Amino acid sequence: MTTEEQKRNVLYAQSGGVTAVINASACGVIETARKHKETFGRIFAGENGILGVLDERLIDTSFESADAIASLRHTPGGAFGSCRFKMGSPKQKPALYQRLLEVFKAHNIGYFFYNGGGDSQDTTNQLAKYCEQNNFPLTSIGIPKTIDNDLPITDSCPGFGSVAKYVATSVMEASLDVASMAKTSTKVFILEVMGRHAGWIAASGALAARKPGDPPHIILFPERPFLKSEFTKKVKECVNLYGFCSIVVSEGIRNADGNFVSEQGIKDAFGHAQLGGVAPNIANIIRSELGFKYHWAVADYLQRSARHIASKTDVEHAYEVGAAAVSYAKTGKNAIMPIIIRTQDNPYKWAIGETPLNKVANIEKTLPPNFISKDGFGVTEECMQYLRPLIGGEDYPPYVDGVPNYVSLKKQFEPRKLTDDFAIE
Repeated sequence: MTTEEQKRNVLYAQSGGVTAVINASACGVIETARKHKETFGRIFAGENGILGVLDERLIDTSFESADAIASLRHTPGGAFGSCRFKMGSPKQKPALYQRLLEVFKAHNIGYFFYNGGGDSQDTTNQLAKYCEQNNFPLTSIGIPKTIDNDLPITDSCPGFGSVAKYVATSVMEASLDVASMAKTSTKVFILEVMGRHAGWIAASGALAARKPGDPPHIILFPERPFLKSEFTKKVKECVNLYGFCSIVVSEGIRNADGNFVSEQGIKDAFGHAQLGGVAPNIANIIRSELGFKYHWAVADYLQRSARHIASKTDVEHAYEVGAAAVSYAKTGKNAIMPIIIRTQDNPYKWAIGETPLNKVANIEKTLPPNFISKDGFGVTEECMQYLRPLIGGEDYPPYVDGVPNYVSLKKQFEPRKLTDDFAIE
């Protein structure tokens, strides 16, 4: 066996909703692995996350130039494709895990890096245990990613800072528009943002305010029940005080009975309730109860794909957790996730650490009570101190002909080595 054959190959994959900076983590993984050719063999990426691995659709990143890989750092979306797919446990889905093992053996995979949120960290942890039980030497490391900022242990999650910057900027700019017209036109503006159970993104809207009375005037969090009478009273007060009312609402707000205000009655691929449309629901309440003219907007994919206004801090976080994952793998660590450790608020200082995957898998970190104001419609200064550093700095992509110049990869696939067709359940 040659030295090249003795080296184990690397497999990286992206999972869940993508972000403005997830490709920066991919860049960190690939660039760092390329620097350590004495340890790592070839570097593959699964097409569309774990689904591509199951389907033996492995992209050979050696066909991508150093410049192309470097350009991932400023390119949004998921360069290798992502997926929403619930693996379950080996007991629940033994065929899936057996298939992964067969693919790993066929392609000499010794290092697996899965870039995603809580469900993805669970998959990574389950896979680490499965391979150990089956005497297959796999180093399995999770890489944090989620705009919801709801992974525990880590101080923040790569992807969140850039969404926070986008939301705060959008609230500020839209509110200036509304304030200009409020005397004779729109008096209420509503921005719907993502956040199923955690109100971190909604809270980030508060970063638009520079002084008391600045918008947003109301923030609606999933952590607090939505009470219509209290809400309409607050809206009326704001319009009387400021001439208009600017509102940020999380898609995951619930009524007093615990039901999602925007639930559509269908489930996504992870079994979560499909949400959407809370802004028009809130607008209808304002129209029927108060009669104010309103406008609403849904940040939707725009908030998580806006690389043109990404937080420099967030980009650096994303790159470094990817690079650290490879460094940890090189030293033999397994079943862990790199985390961001805040060492100082002002000036902001941070470092990379690690945590076992079983401490983050399928665990959601919600907005703590001391981050929400007493009236439930805003945030505290303690929350602002936490949020401010995460949107710090600008990291603009290069522009060509007036628009960002994002990279498109060649995506050359490695030939399949398994002859049987595998039907994914």
